[in-house]
Amino acid sequence: MNVLIAGAGPTGLTLGIELARRGIAVRVIDKATEFFNGSRGDGLQPRTLEVFEDLGVLDEVLRRGQPMPALKVYVGGRYVADRRMAEPVEPRPDVPYPNGHMLGQSQTEEILRTKLAEYGVHVELGTAIVGFSQTADAVTADLSTGETVQVDHLVGADGGKSFVRKHLGVAFEGTTDESIRMLLGDVAADGLDHEVGYWFGGQDNPMSGIALTPLAGGDQFQFAAPLDREDADTSLEGLQELVDQYAGPGTAKLRDLTWSTVWRPNVRLAAQFRVGRVFIAGDAAHVHPPTGGQGLNTGVQDAYNLGWKLADGREEVLASYETERRTNAQRVLGISQDLMQKHVDGDESALERGENTRQLDISYRDPSDTRPLAPGDRAPDAPLIDAEGNKVRLFELLRGPHETLLRFAPTTPATHPHTVDISTPEAFESYHAQPGDEILIRPDNYLA
Repeated sequence: MNVLIAGAGPTGLTLGIELARRGIAVRVIDKATEFFNGSRGDGLQPRTLEVFEDLGVLDEVLRRGQPMPALKVYVGGRYVADRRMAEPVEPRPDVPYPNGHMLGQSQTEEILRTKLAEYGVHVELGTAIVGFSQTADAVTADLSTGETVQVDHLVGADGGKSFVRKHLGVAFEGTTDESIRMLLGDVAADGLDHEVGYWFGGQDNPMSGIALTPLAGGDQFQFAAPLDREDADTSLEGLQELVDQYAGPGTAKLRDLTWSTVWRPNVRLAAQFRVGRVFIAGDAAHVHPPTGGQGLNTGVQDAYNLGWKLADGREEVLASYETERRTNAQRVLGISQDLMQKHVDGDESALERGENTRQLDISYRDPSDTRPLAPGDRAPDAPLIDAEGNKVRLFELLRGPHETLLRFAPTTPATHPHTVDISTPEAFESYHAQPGDEILIRPDNYLA
C-alpha cells in the first residue's frame, strides 16, 4: 500500500508517522516553500499528549514546552487579579497527563518532522497537488512539480482552503463572521515577566483588550488583540500602539515581531470526510475559533484515528473514520463556538477552560450503551507490575501500532500476539473489570 498526504502541518505529520511506523509507503507534500515559523496552535490538550506518548515524541514536547501559565489581569492599567484558564490537577492512575501544555505550533511540527524522518520520510516542500482522479482501485494525482503519481489513497490535510476538499466538491458548511477580527502575532516584550501571561482589558469593557501569552523556548509572547477598524496594521508599530492603548504607555516595549496575521471567526465543517479512496482531515475537514484550543488537537486525533484504519484496509473499518471523527468535530466546534460567544458577550468565564476542552471525554460508543466503560471509549491508563516485579504503566505496554488484548486475572495461556495480563487493583478499578474479563484495545487506544 502507498499513501499520499497533502499538507505537512500537525495533522499530516501525525498521519505520516502513523503510516510509516506500520511499514506503509507514504509521501508528505506541502505547497509552502519553507516551514511555518509561528505559534498559531500553541495549546496541547491532555488527550493529544497521550497520542504523542504513543508516537514517541512526548518527552521532547514536554521538554521544549511549558505548563499553561497563570494570567495576570489588568483593567484600565490597574492590576486586578491572577487567573488561570484551568487550575492544575494532579495525575491519576487512569489519567497521566491531566493538564494542557503550551508549545508553539512550529516547534510541535519540527518535533513531528524529526520523528517522521526516523522512518526515512521527509516532507517535500514546494510541492502542491494540482489535480487528481480516482477509480475503484487507485488515485492518480498530478503534482505542481510536473510529476504524476498513482497511490492507493490520498489524504487532504491541506488546511481550511484545502484543494483536495474543493476538488472533491465537498461542501464546507458554516460561517465566517466578518464583524469580528483579531490581530495575532509572536513578539518579544521588554518590561513583562515571561513566566506569566497577561490580559490588559479596557476600562469600560474589561473583556475587550489584549492577551500576551508566553511562548516556550525564548522570550516571545503570543499577542492577541481585537481590531475595531478596517485598516489592520500588522506591523510592530501597530502592535505597540495597541499595547499602549490597553496597558498604558511605557508598560511594555515590543520588539522582534516574527509572525502576525489578521484572524476572523471561521466555523466550518465538511459535509463528508471521505469520497472513495480520498480522505480529508484536520482544518481541511473542520475549522475552529481559537477559543478552547481545539483545532490543532482535533486534527492530530483525526490522523491518529485514520492511520491504523488505512493500514487495516477493510471497508467497514475505513467507513468508521467519517462516522467517528465528523461526529466528534461537530461536538468540538460547538464547544469552541460557545466560548467564542462568551468572549463577544463580555462573559469573564470565557477565560476559563472546562473539562470538555481536554478531549479526554471523546467517545465513539453507541449512545444506547450505558455501561461505565464500553466499546468506543478511551482506554484509561493504569499502574501494573510486570513479570519481573517492576512497576510499569499500561500506556507503556499499549505503545505501538498494534491492538492489545487485556486479560484480567486470566487462568488460561495467552494466544493473542499482543496480550497484557492484569492483576493490580487500580487497573481493575479503571476498567470496571472482573476476574476473567478480556478487553480488546484498538491501535488508537480506544476500546474495541
